[in-house]
Amino acid sequence: MNPAASIVLNVRHYGAAPGSHAHAHAQVLWSLCGALELEIDGRGLLLPAGQAVLLLPGQRHDFQGRDGNRCLVLDTADPQWARRPARPDHPEAAHHLAAYCAHALDGPDAPPAELLAMLLARAWSCAAPAPGGRRAIDWNALARWALSNLHRPLTAADLAARALLGESQFRARCREELGCSPMQWVRSLRLERLRALRSAGLGVAEAARRAGYASPSASTAALRRSSQPRD
Repeated sequence: MNPAASIVLNVRHYGAAPGSHAHAHAQVLWSLCGALELEIDGRGLLLPAGQAVLLLPGQRHDFQGRDGNRCLVLDTADPQWARRPARPDHPEAAHHLAAYCAHALDGPDAPPAELLAMLLARAWSCAAPAPGGRRAIDWNALARWALSNLHRPLTAADLAARALLGESQFRARCREELGCSPMQWVRSLRLERLRALRSAGLGVAEAARRAGYASPSASTAALRRSSQPRD
């Protein structure tokens, strides 16, 4: 997702070739046709046609559509999505609306993505308020800041200060809201940036430098580890 774009909505096709990545933004998948096999942070999930799932910022996911799968995919920097449940409260209504949006996107006068995303959000469920009046963390904004500072060492204290929270409180919130430690989240962002730079044609050394790896060999090792199958 282009950091300058807050919303990207399109239809994607997934085949037998497996893939794996994590995003610095929230992503919502509506399976329109065929089944999509997912592994989200080590937990398997089958997403058949008619079902949807929300992936949080930084949440690693493996995916594969063995028999072919067609999905409506929403990539969004809207922080409200990070507080919504993983599955819609009204899946049938969400599926019908997702099918309409996919059809509308194919037309010559497609509605703005922002409008369609607003309709999809209403069919999902309301974002839960921050418990106990706690300060909400804008994970998308924090991810953009982290991505712009990958060239220097980042610590949990740096992230906590940016979020205007104490370090221990930030660590707890990261576990609670993203399901990982702050440094695991940063590593997923760093790896995503590295993959994007390499896909754009940058050499190993320059891509490693921009993504904040200590050396080209460290970046190569990180890519190799991420591609290894897990038990």
